[in-house]
Amino acid sequence: MSIKIINDKINNIDPALRAFSMKLTGNKVDADDLFQDTALRIMSNSDKYREGTNFKAWAITIMRNIFINNYRKKVRRGVMLDQTDNNYFINSGSKVVRNEGESNASYKEMLQMVSSLPEEFKEPFWMAYKGYKYDEIAEKLDAPLGTIKSRIFFARKKLRNLYEVANFDRRA
Repeated sequence: MSIKIINDKINNIDPALRAFSMKLTGNKVDADDLFQDTALRIMSNSDKYREGTNFKAWAITIMRNIFINNYRKKVRRGVMLDQTDNNYFINSGSKVVRNEGESNASYKEMLQMVSSLPEEFKEPFWMAYKGYKYDEIAEKLDAPLGTIKSRIFFARKKLRNLYEVANFDRRA
């Protein structure tokens, strides 16, 4: 297929592609970049397009895949953008809030609470506490991801209840 035909097809679906790129990225600059990357990829892979198939669906699939790949790259690099207006949250530290958790329960008490958990909750909880990701925990413990998530959730819930009971006893 010639570049002119591909270019005409892109021009025909231009508004839809631009709207979809805006929906994915949330801002005009990134949406324009995504649109340009998509147009370039469509032109460079025009030989893979099969005549008679839905060109718009093909183009949107390419755009979505580029967006997902770019997002994954950003996550792997650990790039986090601060999009708060005027860095409000960064500069709003004039009020100091004391953390009551440190004074109400000692580390030793927390260790005792965690050790009182059933074994099936304790190990995934400790791994999550140490910084393992859910999928890494699931792989290491040879358990489904959903099971790991629910065990950590219930471990936190049980610990919260134990903490509230201990805190109530301390006040009484």
